[in-house]
Amino acid sequence: MMQKSTHQGPALTSLSHGGGCGCKIEPGILSELLSTLPAAQPFKQLMVGIETADDAAVYRLNDAQALIATTDFFMPIVDDPFDFGRIAATNALSDVYAMGGTPIMALAIVGMPINVLPHDVIRDILHGGQSVCEVAGIPIAGGHSIDSVEPIYGLVALGLAHPDRIRRNSDARVGDVLILGKPLGVGIYSAALKKGMLSDEGYAAMINSATLLNRAGSALAELDHVHAMTDVTGFGLAGHALELAKAAGVSIELNAHSLPILPGVSELIKQGIATGASGRNWQAYGHQVSGLVQIDEVLKTLITDPQTSGGLLVSCSPSAVDHVLSIFAQYGCEQASVVGHVSSLPQGNDAQAEFLCLR
Repeated sequence: MMQKSTHQGPALTSLSHGGGCGCKIEPGILSELLSTLPAAQPFKQLMVGIETADDAAVYRLNDAQALIATTDFFMPIVDDPFDFGRIAATNALSDVYAMGGTPIMALAIVGMPINVLPHDVIRDILHGGQSVCEVAGIPIAGGHSIDSVEPIYGLVALGLAHPDRIRRNSDARVGDVLILGKPLGVGIYSAALKKGMLSDEGYAAMINSATLLNRAGSALAELDHVHAMTDVTGFGLAGHALELAKAAGVSIELNAHSLPILPGVSELIKQGIATGASGRNWQAYGHQVSGLVQIDEVLKTLITDPQTSGGLLVSCSPSAVDHVLSIFAQYGCEQASVVGHVSSLPQGNDAQAEFLCLR
């Protein structure tokens, strides 16, 4: 079966109540919490803040440079410490790429049950994160650590982009085509792993997907016909598509038959495998999803499955589709697929309403 850590001590996933991006606070609760915050004072140089639930904050430094800042951390999704560190770091850097930027530096966020986990396990987590940053060409230049009940690891990630090349989730346009850079199913794999039902092949596919950097985002932002990007993580494809729809004031139509899926995932769903976060996601936004196809349990689980270190969702002109797919392939995302398109809001909908239709 799947790869197991050879370290002594408790399994990493046994020390946490959730794993990966499935740890995210349920989207409805998060929205409610953020809505109670007082309105922020306007800052002229702040290009992107919290207003549209975008992937990172962006601050204009000058006419040629904008600073992208984000942070992401979570509890173990796998038991192998090196793989856990790699996945967490890849996921954190993804937000910089999703804004069209290039990472320049990271800081580590480390919370560990220091008297429970062997120190060599913790070292391997840190080494895993550092190995990904080396691939991205950046240093981990510092960070902060605490003694915590559950193991937590992630990064503060900083990047740069030209202000004109920032790709917000609010800039999707009616008529755009939607392209997803990675196949769905990482959350399903993680749930199967916890139940001892994930094969060696499934484990390898999960690690390969979750540790593949979304470096294509930097190159895609150079294309004028790429209008918007976001990455698909803990709220699932449907949740992040709804965020894009709300931010841009558009309707998203997804082709249920064109969704790229990791091998064996549909069969695992039919066996009842799903994360708890998938159900919470549907409870939060399922009422905003309509279907011209039957939204059965398999499809519902796929579109709500929390993607730890998932793919980029790109909104681009139809004329740019082939170029976008070729860039994805150049950066290792050979399964990038056209998954839908952007249309205007249906008549009678409030202009700010989220809307997602499955065809």
